[in-house]
Amino acid sequence: MPQQVAPGLLSWASDIEPGTIEQAARAARLPFVPSHVALMPDAHVGMGATVGSVIPTQGAIIPSAVGVDIGCGMVATETDLTAADLPDSLAALMPLVEQRIPAGVGKGHDDPRVDTFLGVVGTPRTTLTGRQEKTALSQFGTLGSGNHFVEVCLDERDHVWTVLHSGSRGIGNQLAQRHIAAAKKLMTQYFITLEDPDLAYLVQGTPEFTAYIEDMLWAQRYSMASRALMADVIVASLFEVVGHGSALQTINAHHNFTQQEQHHGKSMWITRKGAIKAASGDKGIIPGSMGTRSYIVTGLGSAASYNSCSHGAGRRMSRSQARRELTAASLTEVMGGRIWNADRASALVDEHPESYKDIDRVMADQKDLVMIEHTLRQVFNYKG
Repeated sequence: MPQQVAPGLLSWASDIEPGTIEQAARAARLPFVPSHVALMPDAHVGMGATVGSVIPTQGAIIPSAVGVDIGCGMVATETDLTAADLPDSLAALMPLVEQRIPAGVGKGHDDPRVDTFLGVVGTPRTTLTGRQEKTALSQFGTLGSGNHFVEVCLDERDHVWTVLHSGSRGIGNQLAQRHIAAAKKLMTQYFITLEDPDLAYLVQGTPEFTAYIEDMLWAQRYSMASRALMADVIVASLFEVVGHGSALQTINAHHNFTQQEQHHGKSMWITRKGAIKAASGDKGIIPGSMGTRSYIVTGLGSAASYNSCSHGAGRRMSRSQARRELTAASLTEVMGGRIWNADRASALVDEHPESYKDIDRVMADQKDLVMIEHTLRQVFNYKG
């Protein structure tokens, strides 16, 4: 259940740093935030706005609250396979995934299906340069870096799932940065002083606001379609290794986005930065770290959280702190018998499970927000 941890700030987190509360409280004090800001149990300090926060606004939007990876989210596919169908090792899957779903900063590929998928996305409001168009095309259907991943998992029934985390790649980042800079320029132009410059906002009804909304919605469509393509690729690759299989259901949801919704009798923009929509009946995916568990959930429709829940475990260490304090050897030990990028262990230390909060504690904190449908454990992990 939530606690009021500051004026205008409700928190579901039993494990939260004072700096996280201070950062979220700055957003809650903005004059166009008409109701409380909700902190999810995975909340931690982010750039501009708190990761794991749900911010309601009226008449304005904060581009940095949506973030630079517009439309980042998760996609999971349940298959008709069980553990008994899998080979003794999924090692043969790794080169297929590496070839078909490129990962890493700036990585792209040529896939003949990309034009078909991009056809349903359209073009953003901002006119792209030739280089940007090429980037958007080549990076569509690619994973990215950081905490983006592809997994094969088993649920509590030993049914096989694929799970993937990715967003709007380089083009989403470029569009976001453009509008964040525009918002900051407007604050300077109109002599508006903010507690945090990264909370610069755009006012509804202005050309800048309209331009951001259109670009943001385009980036969300791009992300959704890109994940859909990669979900098809990983499932097809898995079935190729196993020799058979069918997909039963796919769940595809954002966790960095904003949209207009009705809450508490008001029409508001609900910005979820590191949070997923969990209205009654909504299906969602809440991943833990690469060495723990993930969850398929159904939303319970909590009015206090604006129909939201956490998007994952949430970091308890920054990436630099994790690299200082944790080791490749301990990461290898935690990953146990899973098939993963073990040859890159040193580069993946900042994704060590110990750098994240306890996912089971996170799930316990939000038992009033979601109902757990399935608990997943990884047998294969490919990290960006």
